[in-house]
Amino acid sequence: MPFSTPAATTAATAFKVDDFVLYRDPERFWRGEPGHTFVCRVSYAERYTSGTLRYTLMPVTGGLIRNAQGEYMRLLPPADAMRDIDTAPLNGDDAADGMTAAAMAWLTQQAATANRRPELPPH
Repeated sequence: MPFSTPAATTAATAFKVDDFVLYRDPERFWRGEPGHTFVCRVSYAERYTSGTLRYTLMPVTGGLIRNAQGEYMRLLPPADAMRDIDTAPLNGDDAADGMTAAAMAWLTQQAATANRRPELPPH
């Protein structure tokens, strides 16, 4: 199942700070070099007087990419990242089999918090 439709990704040419995107380095791609595609978080967006919009990206693996062009970026929607949690079965003996470890940890934390007696703040 695709993450998003081609029409939805190509229509999104303006990204917001804190959006997660897939960025393809065009120079490395066209030279045929490996490692040309990165998952990044948008940390800064700047519109130049010419109307050109450029981005500063922070790859999730570390580093910084400056002056990235939006044409080489695709939005990674939160719904796609959270789909396993949103669609996980919550009852039955094999409910945990279809969930990732991160989803299980999150649900366990939520259950522990929900079942704990609320504490009063200190004086």
